[in-house]
Amino acid sequence: MPSSPAPEIEVRRSSRRRRTVSAFRENGRLVVAIPARFTRAEEEHWVAEMTKRVMAKEVRRRPSDDDLAARADRLAATYLPQGVRPRSVAWVTNQGRRWGSCTPAQGTIRLSHRLQGMPSWVIDYVLVHELAHLVVSGHNQQFWDVVNRYPHTERARGFLHGISYRDAESDPDADPESEPELD
Repeated sequence: MPSSPAPEIEVRRSSRRRRTVSAFRENGRLVVAIPARFTRAEEEHWVAEMTKRVMAKEVRRRPSDDDLAARADRLAATYLPQGVRPRSVAWVTNQGRRWGSCTPAQGTIRLSHRLQGMPSWVIDYVLVHELAHLVVSGHNQQFWDVVNRYPHTERARGFLHGISYRDAESDPDADPESEPELD
């Protein structure tokens, strides 16, 4: 997997912070919070260390297309009828409102890059939802019977609904009461 580009870094010194160092993402940049008393050498050490930790965590949380396909195969073997498998599974960046989509005739599944970094059980739910379309194309009861084999379905749907609601608050054209879009 290719390495991610170095993030923009902001160092925040705090006189209230005594010993702890933390790092988090804010508005696209990596913020490293350190005690105000740290020397420049300590600052450089901790910025490098925390950057390395955050980047490693982000790589773990953003699986490749190959990782996603292997995950889909495992989920299909667990939750779908025997022998039903996707032909391809990939992350895409062109799904602004949908979490995922499936083309049953081609056996292809696409997941929105917006899912990257979300909890694994949420990504697994979206995969199971799309995999279920390889068995049933619509959203009828038979389809939901397949999807509901996944034990975290309701929890993941609630999670995605919350994300959709949050996103809709900043989009005047969105309906905050609508269901998360999966195809």
